[in-house]
Amino acid sequence: MLAKTQAIVLHSIKYGESRLIVDMFTRSHGKLSFIVSLPKSQKSKVKKQYFQPLSLLEVEADVRPRVQLQKLADVRLAHPFSSIPFEPHKLSIGLFVAEFLYYALRGEQQNTPLFDYVTNSIQWLDSQTGHFANFHLVFLMRMSRFLGFYPNLEDYAPGHYFDLRESEFCAVPPVHRDFLRPDEAEKIQLMMRMDYPTMRLYRMTHSERNRLLEVALTYYRLHLPDFPELKSLQVLKELYRE
Repeated sequence: MLAKTQAIVLHSIKYGESRLIVDMFTRSHGKLSFIVSLPKSQKSKVKKQYFQPLSLLEVEADVRPRVQLQKLADVRLAHPFSSIPFEPHKLSIGLFVAEFLYYALRGEQQNTPLFDYVTNSIQWLDSQTGHFANFHLVFLMRMSRFLGFYPNLEDYAPGHYFDLRESEFCAVPPVHRDFLRPDEAEKIQLMMRMDYPTMRLYRMTHSERNRLLEVALTYYRLHLPDFPELKSLQVLKELYRE
């Protein structure tokens, strides 16, 4: 049965001479993998550049639950980018976000609020002319709300620790090692309260930003099974050196 849906490209890899295997997060069916044939004609509706990381598409596909690779019937750009592929800093952030989503959404079923959050975030990044250095941090922290392990910020008080395993602030350190001391716990709760328009008010050094990124990825690793080290992480950590 043909289904029309919005989709976000997470990853693509060449398969043979003229085909791609493309992983997408779709609004109606969650994460799906597609086999895409690339016609040689320049006039074809299906173009290779549609399948770059984070591309926002409108797709029509014959979605079958027990089929590993779905087949595309039609595809078009839903939101042509104006800056992400063309600005080095945004491109580095975009590649990191795409790789992160590829693993974080592994096996994710239909989740319309999460899809809308990711789509709106990508569009926001694409539209900005500045003040987006903390985008990936806010994106990761706020996304945990849609996956079920966003901490209760109302439990925070100055001097509290943050238990990374239990996703909660606590007055005394837990018995395991996966926790943040009060100075870093304070930074985490501040960042979790921020959104994209206000994050520019929170200034961080290069080392502080990278430390928070490491903490955020550790947090995801503790809550998502088999979440790996990300290849794009090192490139992202080199951004905005002082």
